Amino acid sequence: MPVEKQPLAAVEIRPDLNEIFGKAGTVGAFVALQGDRLVGSDLHLIREPRLPASSFKVAHSIIAFETGVVSDPDKDILAWDGVERSFPDWNKDQTLRSAIAASAVPAYQQIARRIGTERMQAYMDLLDYGNRDIGGGIDRFWLSGQLRVSPVEQIAFLERLQRRALPVSRRSQDLAVDVMTVTKAGEGAIRVKSGLVGVDDRNGLDKATAGWLIGFAGKGGVEVPFALYLEVREARHIGDRTKLAIECLSRIEAV
Repeated sequence: MPVEKQPLAAVEIRPDLNEIFGKAGTVGAFVALQGDRLVGSDLHLIREPRLPASSFKVAHSIIAFETGVVSDPDKDILAWDGVERSFPDWNKDQTLRSAIAASAVPAYQQIARRIGTERMQAYMDLLDYGNRDIGGGIDRFWLSGQLRVSPVEQIAFLERLQRRALPVSRRSQDLAVDVMTVTKAGEGAIRVKSGLVGVDDRNGLDKATAGWLIGFAGKGGVEVPFALYLEVREARHIGDRTKLAIECLSRIEAV
C-alpha cells in the first residue's frame, strides 16, 4: 500500500518565532501546520535533517504495535536487563507506556532487536520516515546511526498520523498517539514526545547536544502538528524545550 501524503504548504516565516531561540541563548527551529499553511521560524533550519533521537519513538511505537512485538501498551512487559544506567526510571521492567514516558532507551532497543533489521527497514520505507536509513545498528540507528529527519519531515509524518493516513492499522496509530505525554498549555494542551541527541544507553544528560519536542497542540477542538529542535548549549536548554514550544505555539495562537 503506498504512503498517502498531502503536499505541505509553502512556509510562512515568522521572525518573532526565531527570536524566541535567540532570547533563550540558543539556536533552533520551530514549525507547525495550521490548516493549509506551514508556519516556521527559519527557512533553512526547519528543513535541515538531524538525528531524531527519542522523537523517533512515536514511529517506533507504531512499528512495535503493527508487527505485534508489543500488543498491549499497558500489559506487555519489557524486562529490565539488570544493567544499572544513569536514569533511575530506566532500571526496572517497563510497559511500552512507561517506557515512552521515561524515554527509556534500553526498552526501545529491546523492541528494535525483536522487530529485526528486515522488518524495521520495510516499515521505515512504508512510513517514509525521514531518510529511512537504519544504518548504524538495529538498536542504535535513531540514536547515533544514519537516520535523519528534518522538522518539516517530522510534520509530514505527524500530519499523516493525525489523519490516521499512515499505511498501517488505525489501532496502531491510535495507540501510538495515546501513549504520548499530555501537558496543559495555555488554553489548551500539547501531546508530545521529546528527544535528546547524544543521550542514549551509554551517555547521560551531560552529553546532550540537541533536543527535540514533537507532537500535537490542541485548543478549541483544533489540533496542530508541530516540531521543535534546538541546540543544547547550556544544561537549562534541556528543560527549555517545552517552555519554548509553548511560547511558539502561543504566538501562533495554537494553545
